[in-house]
Amino acid sequence: MATSGAGEGQPSLNGIIAELQTKKLTDLPSELLELILCSPVLQHVDVCSVSRCCKRLHDVCHGRGQVWGSQFRLRWPRLQRFYRQNESYDWLREFKTRHRVGIQIRRTVESISKRFYTEVPCIGQVLGDTFAEIKALGMPEHLCEDELLFILDSDKRKSLTLKYYAKKILYFLRQQNILRSLKTFLEQPAERQSALEGAVLVDRYCNPLADITLESIGSQLDDIIEKVKKALKMKNPSHPSLRIPPGPLDEDLELQQQAVCALNCVLYEQLQFKGNEFDYYNPLNSYIHQVLLRRTGIPISLSVLYLTLAGKLGVRLQPVNFPNHFLLRWCQKPRGSGDIYDFVYIDAFGKGKQLMAKECEYLIGHQVAADYYSAINSTELLLRMVGNLLNIGKRGDGNEKSYQLLRDSLDLYLTINPDNVQYLLLQARLYFHLGIWPEKVGPPLPDSPSPSSPLTLLSRQVLDILQHIRVLDPSQHGAVGYLVQHTLEHIEHKQHPEAPEAKRRGAPEHLEVQYSVGLIMKHKRSGYNCVIYGWDPKCTMSQEWITTMRVQQLSNGANQPFYNVLVQDGTCRYAAQENLEPHSAPLEIGHPEVGRYFSEFSDTHYVANEALQARYPEDTAETLAAVRDLYGRPEPGAATAHRDM
Repeated sequence: MATSGAGEGQPSLNGIIAELQTKKLTDLPSELLELILCSPVLQHVDVCSVSRCCKRLHDVCHGRGQVWGSQFRLRWPRLQRFYRQNESYDWLREFKTRHRVGIQIRRTVESISKRFYTEVPCIGQVLGDTFAEIKALGMPEHLCEDELLFILDSDKRKSLTLKYYAKKILYFLRQQNILRSLKTFLEQPAERQSALEGAVLVDRYCNPLADITLESIGSQLDDIIEKVKKALKMKNPSHPSLRIPPGPLDEDLELQQQAVCALNCVLYEQLQFKGNEFDYYNPLNSYIHQVLLRRTGIPISLSVLYLTLAGKLGVRLQPVNFPNHFLLRWCQKPRGSGDIYDFVYIDAFGKGKQLMAKECEYLIGHQVAADYYSAINSTELLLRMVGNLLNIGKRGDGNEKSYQLLRDSLDLYLTINPDNVQYLLLQARLYFHLGIWPEKVGPPLPDSPSPSSPLTLLSRQVLDILQHIRVLDPSQHGAVGYLVQHTLEHIEHKQHPEAPEAKRRGAPEHLEVQYSVGLIMKHKRSGYNCVIYGWDPKCTMSQEWITTMRVQQLSNGANQPFYNVLVQDGTCRYAAQENLEPHSAPLEIGHPEVGRYFSEFSDTHYVANEALQARYPEDTAETLAAVRDLYGRPEPGAATAHRDM
């Protein structure tokens, strides 16, 4: 039998192996090398190392830009929407720019804790110096925002302080962009302003970290319209509203009535939208994206949706600034009318009920003048909407959320109506109280400090608001003078700040303090879960607070250690030692201020950040010892210092 072998002219197996052994990586085609270097397992440092090996690999890495383009897309996928697919870019330069922005933003955020740490919990503050630093970088805002989101998306339990301040900066940056959009909106002629667009801008400003766009809201309304058209088609297959685009209905009230009936059927019966009678003063009722999500709202937010949906069907409705109950009006005369009795009034809060003029008064229980039945424009509608939010903020209980809502609604209101003296005074008081500094609005007061004085560039801006009030209304001289005096005292105090006292557990007056910052606790009486972020050897609250909280009924009264705690429900409380006990099964505390004080959650406790460690320098070791005693397992990294920044 003949044995098989290589045919004439065919290379032998040994020859192929020998040839392969002599091949080098650089002998591969450039396209294949690019494909290898675009592998997601390689990082930018790997690509840099490869490019230094030889000229061939350097040319492959940097020649056509494919490798660095791949690195850019893998590392920062959110930025792809800013680049057109068919255009060429210098991806190495783009990568370096984004990388440099990331380093600068991270350094800026890391510096905040030392500069802005305060003992006052749950007081929102805008860190003006930091935002000025970010603007001074001269980098595109979308790159700065991407790095802040990059920080927020990192390990959930770590870098809590870094995330806390990154979130504050992102909140502010987005609000500034939304405010610019609102100003552009307000500059448009009234007939070109959309009530829905204005309401979405208000929603976005109060919820800048949420993913809310006019396009997404419009898409949800289009879905509702499709359902309405299906219902309308069953009643009238040839209805003009079914055409693309919808036909005009101005001259035919019967066709308009058919469209409105179909809208009511879908909105209130099929989709179950309704007025929120049981939680009327919840701010979520005013946010369009929440109204669509929860299918409930207040008269004005439901009216904006109803007005927009009716317009998409060809029915022209007008907003009516009726007292205590926002309405829409629908003209029953083909050529329009100025007589209030020629309109039907629609109550979007009351499932689209149609009312005659005098019937509207039953909604509020008293008669009103004819002027209250007049139509208003979109700017006036926004003032009413923001005014509702402002009143809710003023009704708040003084926590972080109510202060933030009050601040946001004031900013919006004074953007729309910048000369309202009442709200300018409220803004000055609020900003002074919270340490929030808005943009300058006018020339400096003659009795204010020189611009070169330390720390006054921020404080001067409250003085600028007061000057604006003085120009608008000289009768407010007394109130303005009082606030100016206290602002100047505040400036003087800030120029000579007192260093916070370090509380050492070994001091004789602190020997009765049993617990330390970072421990997860449970309240024996109220049952809430919390984390300690501060303590006092004795109760330091006023006698009025002690009496109100019935502290004297405790077995040890006010003469025992009290602890500042962040509670799971988002509140901050001051609890007596006898009412607290270590939690049997430690858990994360979902409080918005956790990052102000702690850098990490370590399964059994929270790790104090640098600022809190400086305040309580001996508590870290005490917490680690307590954790070992309570839960019987050593803590990782116990021998090293825990640091967030």
